[in-house]
Formats: sequence, structure tokens, C-alpha cells
Amino acid sequence: MPVLPGAEPYHHEGGDVGVLLCHGFTGSPRSMRPWAEYLAERGLTVSVPLLPGHGTRWQDMQLTTWQDWYAEVDRELRALRGKCARVFVFGLSMGGALALRLAARHGDAVRGVVVVNPANRVHGVTAHALPLVRHLVPSTGGLANDIAKEGVDELAYDRVPLHAAYSLRRFLRLVDGELPQVTQPLLLLRAPQDHVVPPADSARVLSRVSSTDVTEILLEQSYHVATLDHEAERIFEESHAFIGRLAPEAGGTAGQDRHREGSTTGG
Repeated sequence: MPVLPGAEPYHHEGGDVGVLLCHGFTGSPRSMRPWAEYLAERGLTVSVPLLPGHGTRWQDMQLTTWQDWYAEVDRELRALRGKCARVFVFGLSMGGALALRLAARHGDAVRGVVVVNPANRVHGVTAHALPLVRHLVPSTGGLANDIAKEGVDELAYDRVPLHAAYSLRRFLRLVDGELPQVTQPLLLLRAPQDHVVPPADSARVLSRVSSTDVTEILLEQSYHVATLDHEAERIFEESHAFIGRLAPEAGGTAGQDRHREGSTTGG
């Protein structure tokens, strides 16, 4: 299936500091695109991969598992490491879990982590029934567009494929067990009015990681897809300041050209 317009992966060749941004479950790079462009305009090398099974139709996602999604971001991280001196991993929702696992597995190869409303478990009355229900019912109602700001579309599926949801449940359990291996500086931003991921997930992440440099910021005017919501600019600014503190060389690339426009790809 062709990728939906606006759901394409995004890449920008910038300076020696790279950022990998991971989108969420059933979502697409659209939710990360403004954030990625903000960082690219400040001279950073940026990558927003399209996770397998996403950005086309929900039926395609039924054929993928967490191993496919993680393998994609792992490949992108290794590619960034090959051309950047410092690499950061950012993520939204399930993308936050992907980012945290990259940090746990790659250690010092990841300089810092930024997560927005990170997922830590699958919630809802069907969560425990997924092992059985997924064989009886192909999908359930979607989680898309939990955004306070009007007129914004994150370009996500309107259905949740239950085979994929079952795989997500297994993945989040795996990540939870690996959180103590996360030692990098961590910036966590969360929306108290998130209708998809409850505050308990962020609290669990904060209580389990071994990071000693930890900052938590509340996004009072946003919902789950905060990267497209009222406080998106704050997320962008805080994450850029986080990078600047941990990789001072990034400051030297800021504003270098808005920037090598020909090197930006994606829809």
C-alpha cells in the first residue's frame, strides 16, 4: 500500500548532533514533523522513521509486531551514530517506550532521552483479554487525535489492530523490565489531561529509570498528542535547550541555514 500523504518519513542532514524521533502506536511521522523541522532549522541532523505497518491502513499493521517497530528505530539510530558525534532519542507515547529501550540497549551511544506522554502499559478493559480476543475480533476503536487544539489531525489509524495491540502489550512489559538500564539524562513532558496514557505511566517510568539527571514538565493545556497541541512550541524549546546543555557543540550549529534545504526529505 502507498504511504498516506503526510505520513512519509522525514530526514534532514545537519550538523554533528543528531536526533532520532519515534512516533506512536497507529500514528505516523506527522505527529513529529513540526518538532523535527524545528530542530532541523537549528542545524541538527534529524530522522523520523515511519514504523512498519503504519502510515498506510490499519490492516497492514496486523502483519507487524514490536520487533519490526523496534528494528526500524534501531537501524535509524545506528545510521545516525555513523555520521553524528552525539545522538539523542525522542519519542511520543509508544515512541517514548521505543526511545527508552534504545537508551537501555545502546548505553553511552545515546546522549540523552526526551519522552512525551510515554506509554508503559496497555490500558482498558480488553487489555488482559487480548491474547484471546485478537483471534476473534480484528480491531477496535482508534486512539487518534487526542488533541486539545482544534483543527489538527495527527494522521493516525481510526482502528486499533488487535494483533498489533497484543504485541504492543508484550513490548511494554519488556521495556518496563529494562528501564533500570536507562542511565542517560531524561526529560519527560506529560499532559495531565491525556485521555490515552494515564499519569501512572509517566510515574512508573520516572520511578524505574536509573537516570540521575531527570526533569519532568507538565503540559497543562495539552492532551495526548502534545507535539501537535497548544504547548508544542514549549516541547520544542525545552528539548532544544536540553540538547544544548548536554551537547554544547549543538549551539554552534543553531541557525546555520534554515538550512541546507535540499537535504530535507519527506512529504
